[in-house]
Amino acid sequence: MKTIVSAASAQKAKVKPEIPTLTHILSEFNDCVDLVHRYYPEVNVHLVYFDHQVDHDKLYREVMNPLIHVHAEEEVPKLLEQSQFTLVRDSKELVEGILSGRVAIFSNSKTYLVDVFGLQSRSVSQSESETVITGPHDAFTEQAGINLSLIRQRIKSSHLKVIKLSVGEVTKTDVYILYIKDIANMTYVNEAIRRISNIEIDAVFDTNMLLQFIDDAPFSIFPQFLTSERPEAIASKLVAGRIVGIVDGSPSALSAPTSFFEYFSSSDDYNQRWMLGSASRLLRFLALFITLSFTSLYVSVTTFHYEMIPENLLITLTESRSKVPFPPLFEALFMEVTIELLREAGARLPSKIGQTIGIVGGIVIGQAAVQAGLTSNILIIAVASSAIASFVTPAYVMSASIRFLRFGLIILAGVWGNFGLAVGISAIVIHLSGLTSLGSSYLTPIAPFKPRDWKDVFIIAPFKYITERPSQSKSPNTVKNKMRK
Repeated sequence: MKTIVSAASAQKAKVKPEIPTLTHILSEFNDCVDLVHRYYPEVNVHLVYFDHQVDHDKLYREVMNPLIHVHAEEEVPKLLEQSQFTLVRDSKELVEGILSGRVAIFSNSKTYLVDVFGLQSRSVSQSESETVITGPHDAFTEQAGINLSLIRQRIKSSHLKVIKLSVGEVTKTDVYILYIKDIANMTYVNEAIRRISNIEIDAVFDTNMLLQFIDDAPFSIFPQFLTSERPEAIASKLVAGRIVGIVDGSPSALSAPTSFFEYFSSSDDYNQRWMLGSASRLLRFLALFITLSFTSLYVSVTTFHYEMIPENLLITLTESRSKVPFPPLFEALFMEVTIELLREAGARLPSKIGQTIGIVGGIVIGQAAVQAGLTSNILIIAVASSAIASFVTPAYVMSASIRFLRFGLIILAGVWGNFGLAVGISAIVIHLSGLTSLGSSYLTPIAPFKPRDWKDVFIIAPFKYITERPSQSKSPNTVKNKMRK
């Protein structure tokens, strides 16, 4: 790959870096009360660091204690020749080092950095958003170093490569790109690096924030990068030939390229018998159909197509709707908005109170709405079934997208009936067909048509029959299972 250097870049490269000095560093961090400046007059050594970012035991063991045992200033250069001390000749590099939790050591005219980073972080715990019944229960934390170790623990291979990037003019957030050499397609790796490197923004705090800058279609409602808090799920994506991104400060990692059908798989599918896992996955696709179309179909049928309702059910439906003064469209939108309000209230409140609001609020409001004649019993069943079906989708971002689309389908069904519902679903399929993830088709393995991938998409075949990596990865090494017959 050729590197093109512009004239401005070449001129910039000729500028000599500023030599780091104690005066410059102290002025750079002026009005920073959390900055610590220690001076050892016996050996003429200055230490500068942020107190809350260092491991104090490590600082004493590797820096302070050796300096205490130095008896003359002439012995300091010999001490600083040890491998943990890095000589710094650039003032910008020194500032970034101090901000990253290192200690700056000023001795005579030379400056050194030593890594004693020890920021307190949340311990590895269970994921709240991606719970599993069987399998590992550890989850990523907000510390990129811990997240990398969780992946290294599962993939003990020197072919697992990690590339470090920095995003954000102010935050300078560390972003790590992971891939397995000779398995991942380097075209995807280079494209991800290019997109992230081209981001120009002041701050990036989370993986989901980063994704909005590198999406193929930023105006699409559908997520184009898979995110997960589970280390074993991300490790499996790496082995499958995909690339992974980890953002320091975020408890989730991204995976790409991804397809629409990946959002309906769960780690539990692989930790139980293949027939049970296949049944669970098929149930999720059924739930997708229910949450998208159940309420819309109710509006369509009760507004335009009474002939589709069985005679016995028609009598019950007529009695239920006899006291409702609103057309089915307004009735359905009212209940759907109410359900979404209850969902948001339950998510924002403390867990115990949120569960109470969700259950009691749903029962009370639903029963009161029926008795007040604002809605019918059958619509309550339809809306509740759609809401329950939306929870079946393992990925929250995909579940939220589907819930949003449900409102559009309800409006189309209320205006044009079944024809409007067909138009809405067709528009969704056409939109999905045009989406890509890092340039790869979003509907793989349906479009392009790859039947061999179906063994791990719509169902889960026994592991010994899943011998190849997904075609979407375009891996140079397609074989992943070499079981002997």
